Amino acid sequence: MRGRPELYTSYAQDSAFLNTRPKRVGTGALVLFAALVPFLVTDDLLVLLATGFVAAIGAIGLNIVTGYAGQVSLGHAFFLAIGAYTGAALSGDPDGRVLGFGVTSLPVWLLASGLVAGLAGLLVAPLAVRLRGLYLAIVTLGLVFLGEHVFREWTSLTGGPGIGRPAAVPELFGVRLDRASALFTAPQQLYLLMLVLLVLFGVLARNLVRSRVGRAFAAVRDRDLAAAVIGVDPTRYKALAFAVSSFYAGVAGSLLFVVNGFFDPGSFGLLLSVQYIAMVLIGGAGTISGAVMGALFITLLPRITRELPGVLPFISAEPTGAVTVFQVEAVLYGLLIVVFLIVEPRGLFGIWVRVRNYWRTWPFSY
Repeated sequence: MRGRPELYTSYAQDSAFLNTRPKRVGTGALVLFAALVPFLVTDDLLVLLATGFVAAIGAIGLNIVTGYAGQVSLGHAFFLAIGAYTGAALSGDPDGRVLGFGVTSLPVWLLASGLVAGLAGLLVAPLAVRLRGLYLAIVTLGLVFLGEHVFREWTSLTGGPGIGRPAAVPELFGVRLDRASALFTAPQQLYLLMLVLLVLFGVLARNLVRSRVGRAFAAVRDRDLAAAVIGVDPTRYKALAFAVSSFYAGVAGSLLFVVNGFFDPGSFGLLLSVQYIAMVLIGGAGTISGAVMGALFITLLPRITRELPGVLPFISAEPTGAVTVFQVEAVLYGLLIVVFLIVEPRGLFGIWVRVRNYWRTWPFSY
């Protein structure tokens, strides 16, 4: 209505994806800025940001099953590994030392990686839907150790510990995106690819959680018995949450090492699952934006800790030191999770909401 631009006149307008002008302008400005970043920063930082975007896709998947559906999962690294090895095997050299089928088209192996990991999530779901809380966490934790053993012994696929195999080949319309072109460097191309995929999967997840399925997830999370009373099938929606989460993990896993080009079975240990839990809890459980914030924060954190030896001499940059930067990172993951759960349970997204609300009502912000 003229003179009342923020007045909603229908339920559809109120529940729209970007339902206010400031949201549309802010989101557009953020995407435009992100698209200009490759021309403003160095290639090494672009590689780090591209990795953060991929981690954000995986964190969104974990947030769907944990933040929205309320199912605690510590097995995210297992599904990341399935996606990584599916994509690498499909796009690998058929005549190489490890299993490969030569399907280098990015859309094909990317979709296949998500589907295979999603199928694995469906196979785990019948066990997961019968458990909750600590018991579910322990079962999903067991998947990580099971996966470590399988991938360590399956050398024809993985290359074996300490040897590994090349990551999936990012080829789109016959162009290798991991090689420099006439217009862009390889890091610039990979950054833009990961940015587009993050926007795509972020929008899909946001629409999912705003739909009937998303409301069913929330009902199961808040009280599955009450959800069953009002006609929501907890078993069905828990299984669906695991499948969707695993699909996102498979996509992220197939992309995670494309930037670096190489990985081995040791890349998918318990620490990787802990990192993704940290992304969700630090960013803000139950929010898509929070998952992205948390993923970028955790991905950029090592860049900061690598500078600590120059400031604190007792911290060593070498793995053989008494106190190493790697130990400091592990401690920080746990410490940050505890601090955010106690001080700001809604994570970085909650801090952003507080700041936004303060300035929205300024100068009457009391």
